[in-house]
Amino acid sequence: MKTMPKDTKEERLRWIKPILNKEIRIKALSKISPFSERTIKYWLSSYRRHGIEGLKAKSTRPRSHPEETTIRVKERVIELRRETRLSALKLHWQLEDESILIHQRTIGKILKTEGLTRKYRIRKIRYKYVRAIIQPGELVEIDIKYVPKLLKNRQYYQFTAIDSATRWRYLKIYDDRSTHNALVFLKELVKIAPFKILAIKTDNDVCFTNRYVGYLKSADPMNPRLHPFDILCNNLNIEHYLIDPGKPQQNGKVERSHRTDQESFYDRIVFRNEEELKYQLRLWNMYYNDLEHCALNGKTPNQALRLGVQNVRA
Repeated sequence: MKTMPKDTKEERLRWIKPILNKEIRIKALSKISPFSERTIKYWLSSYRRHGIEGLKAKSTRPRSHPEETTIRVKERVIELRRETRLSALKLHWQLEDESILIHQRTIGKILKTEGLTRKYRIRKIRYKYVRAIIQPGELVEIDIKYVPKLLKNRQYYQFTAIDSATRWRYLKIYDDRSTHNALVFLKELVKIAPFKILAIKTDNDVCFTNRYVGYLKSADPMNPRLHPFDILCNNLNIEHYLIDPGKPQQNGKVERSHRTDQESFYDRIVFRNEEELKYQLRLWNMYYNDLEHCALNGKTPNQALRLGVQNVRA
């Protein structure tokens, strides 16, 4: 007694079984069956590779999208990411310059698929800030970064100044973090900056202030001796602000730029001597000032300087 097939797999197996048993040829079966020769061959191939599970009905949904990103663009995104380690938004701006139009979220999906995103990411708490539009030179953040690698068993230090309005930076390498070098750095910064500096902000390092190490030792704690850095600021008509102790986030722009220095410069370039370090740092500083910034809506610090006003993302 013949029974009806229970599912699609059993029905397809009944059609190809005579061919498997060599009772009939594929061409002859295609003439008497409602299926084409190509379909029967496909079933046979699937059955030989995967058994009866290979005859299971699969989705007919197309495996590609008509507007799918081309392989050439995907490869360019991956290549740029590995070269520059930039975020999806910055990659979007760089690809725009190459006349490649691709949305930043699409870039993010490509990076995630290729495993090129950060593995451990902390969910950021978004605060609503009222951002005041400031002019170039209105506030410049200054800080010191250790050069992570010793050169000939000697420690070097990177003095960094970054303009809060345009993100324009000036970097200089010194062999110690003394008050003398802090004074020399400020004088050079005033000469080379393409704007008039009205105020600076630093941490409480002893090369910038004696507020937490010299006041109590002074003969008159209520009227202490001014730090040489404060004296220079007064002579240059520059206001000097100090952040709270243990609050580096109050100097956030220069601290963030130091992370970029570490990831994109010090982790990728090897220096053999002091001269090579200073030369490569000058090149890196020029590149940074021509790099698109998210806080400037895709503009570079040099472009923001030409506009003359900060353009902060909402």
